[in-house]
Amino acid sequence: MSLTEEQRAVRDVVLEFAREEIRPTAREADAEQSFPEDVWDGLVDLDLTGLTVPEEYGGYDADRVTYSVANEAVAYGSLSVATALSVHCLATSCIAEFGSTDQRERWLPEMVDGRPVGAFALSEPEAGSNPAEMSTVARPEGDTYVVNGTKQWITNGKRSGVVILFAKTDPDDPHSVTQFVVPKDADGLEVGQKEDKLGLRASDTTSLTFDGVEIPAENRLTEVGAGLSAALTILTGGRVGIASQAVGLAQAALDEALEYAQEREQFDQPISEFQTIRHKLAEMEAGTQSARLLAREAARRLQDGDRAAPKFASIAKYRASETAMDVTNEAVQIHGGYGYTTEGEVERFYRDAKITEIYEGTTEIQKKVIADHLLG
Repeated sequence: MSLTEEQRAVRDVVLEFAREEIRPTAREADAEQSFPEDVWDGLVDLDLTGLTVPEEYGGYDADRVTYSVANEAVAYGSLSVATALSVHCLATSCIAEFGSTDQRERWLPEMVDGRPVGAFALSEPEAGSNPAEMSTVARPEGDTYVVNGTKQWITNGKRSGVVILFAKTDPDDPHSVTQFVVPKDADGLEVGQKEDKLGLRASDTTSLTFDGVEIPAENRLTEVGAGLSAALTILTGGRVGIASQAVGLAQAALDEALEYAQEREQFDQPISEFQTIRHKLAEMEAGTQSARLLAREAARRLQDGDRAAPKFASIAKYRASETAMDVTNEAVQIHGGYGYTTEGEVERFYRDAKITEIYEGTTEIQKKVIADHLLG
């Protein structure tokens, strides 16, 4: 689908930033497993930390297609940075969509400016793909809730300043999942060790343990029991974002492979002259373009309020993540031995790509969502 003039302008500006500011930091950030905070400040300057915040609170209030385009462009520079941004935007989306006027006024203007960073605490050690089985409890006591439990795989776990928490108000009632906003400095909230991951190594991923954390009742974002449906609503948009990031990653790998294939010579000619390599590049291009169209179509349907938007979001996330894996794999193959070393970019792309098939709903979950829509 074609982009508007404004959407093209956003894409071009963010893509330039990704090439000039994000990509040069990516290898060192990956090696040191440290998040590039200077890059985050640059995202703030571009209004990207306010992508999903209404204008009245100082945000950009991007439409869904613009959000998709921006995520793709940031991921072209670094998937770790794009993931941190998308999770921050999940948090602001929750507050913007479900929060009261007081809650929005309290949190959103500062989050637009990138601090506090947002985190999204849904998954648990024993309840990943099935959040209804979560064991974290926010027990009501007077005008407060007392939270006990552990959340796992939390992006921005260490660097965040505010957490969107999902917890049951009744441990025996799977329908009591409720959504809260929790300041990170709340007494009893402990950040676990940073996970040592295959890829996405610059993005901090930790557990969060809640040990008698007291939350004022005014920090509840949804009515009691409405938290799970709220999470699934927000994750539909999140899946479009991840699909778009997978496209950006695939495009980065394709561009590296194209450049290398035209420079690398074997048997007295560039390897791009060999039909085997040409066909690989053609397949990589076809897959990347197909995934891009799926992501943008899902974004358009979500923007239009189409009831089938969740299905298309899952289709886009499923296909785009597979494409990212396929394209980065072929990029490594085209680079040969060089592609297997950390000296270049493509081995990092390959390691990063795998997570797109796992987070915000595994490939298996996406297939379940698609089948459920087909079969009613």
